[in-house]
Amino acid sequence: MLPNRSSLLTDLAQLLRWTLLALPVALVAGSATALFLWSLDQVTKLQWAHPQLLWFLPLGGVVVGLCYHYLGKGSDKGNNLLIDEVHEPGGGVPTRMAPLVLIGTLVTHLFGGSAGREGTAVQMGGSLADMLVRLLRVGRENRRLMLMCGIAAGFGAVFGTPLTGAIFAMEVLVIGRIQYEALIPVLVASVLGDATCSAWGVHHTVYHLDVAHAAGTHAPFEALLLGKVALAGIAFGLCGRLFAETTHRLQRGFAKLVPYAPARPALGAVVVIALVYLIGTRDYLGLGVEAPPGGQVSIVASFHEGGATSLSWLWKTLFTSVTLSSGFKGGEVTPLFFIGSTLGNTLGLLLHEPVALFAALGFIAVFAGAANTPLACTVMGIELFGAHYAVYFAVACFIAYLFSGHSGIYLSQRVGVAKNGGGEHLRGKSLRELRAVSSTPPKETTDH
Repeated sequence: MLPNRSSLLTDLAQLLRWTLLALPVALVAGSATALFLWSLDQVTKLQWAHPQLLWFLPLGGVVVGLCYHYLGKGSDKGNNLLIDEVHEPGGGVPTRMAPLVLIGTLVTHLFGGSAGREGTAVQMGGSLADMLVRLLRVGRENRRLMLMCGIAAGFGAVFGTPLTGAIFAMEVLVIGRIQYEALIPVLVASVLGDATCSAWGVHHTVYHLDVAHAAGTHAPFEALLLGKVALAGIAFGLCGRLFAETTHRLQRGFAKLVPYAPARPALGAVVVIALVYLIGTRDYLGLGVEAPPGGQVSIVASFHEGGATSLSWLWKTLFTSVTLSSGFKGGEVTPLFFIGSTLGNTLGLLLHEPVALFAALGFIAVFAGAANTPLACTVMGIELFGAHYAVYFAVACFIAYLFSGHSGIYLSQRVGVAKNGGGEHLRGKSLRELRAVSSTPPKETTDH
């Protein structure tokens, strides 16, 4: 049956309304992300030019800790605050989150902390979106959509992956379910956010995954290669789980050792400095997309043989977990790209398969397992590396998602569908609640 004129007009009006809601969020979030990426590039170059800045990492950590402790108003919850506000609107997202996370992340990178950038862009996008909700007097029913638009615009702009940004914003909230009611707004926000960021002259890293010209539009089915990809997917999922659990456990450990929150980053900084001198390299500091002068290991290098050592993924896990769990600011995603691509490099050599392909698989699949977003990460693989190996991307990401268990870097995620089947008792619970239950010792019982 063809739609009538009234139905078409209603759909067009809804599309226009959603676009008008997403447009200001995209422009503001895209511009803020452009400023952040430019600033991050400048402080990274400064850190490389003056490596002695690493010795000031404890002081920088205390400054960040004090700012969040006395000015934060809940901003220290980061991405989890955004997810909580989407699920159950409460006190709102403070506008001060945007400048605080921007400054905190730049301080972290200036002095050599190991962190990423996704968390900063997403938090800035969400914070600014909530600010627009108040300024434009948007109704409560649309606030949730605008927060999701902020997440999508920030994520899409910071990595130059607009389709991934849209899917990520819908997939990250609930494990096993996608929030399709926000489909059009988040797509508009992510696409326009990325376009706005690019319009400011910001360029993203280009990763090369070579494909023979005569290979066709998609890779042919190879049972042996598919089996190896599945095996690697298990390793990627376990690696993502290791990163999440290590970070959460260290966070609890720092809290017990140092009750005064602003002082925790100082202890974390001392551990980071000690690790640098223990292993004799600065390759695991900072963002990790490119190696510092004289360095060897990086995300870009991991796509080539000799671009990583067999333990590079483990060292980056430790450096980043210590940095973030002690209270420094930044994101987890780019370090997860580093961890995944270097692990993929190692697995490619062990399995006698192209190193670049397995680096690309690890790049997206470890993130898929740690963030519980397999569909977004599959699309990210296509946007970054092309569609030729799309089937292998999907296999690696979906298996990694399964084997990462009910764990993840975002504790406010809620379980929509249990990964191992059944699990009705898990539905609706957050990962934070599941961790609290699992860490509670069983009550003693008395036999009668």
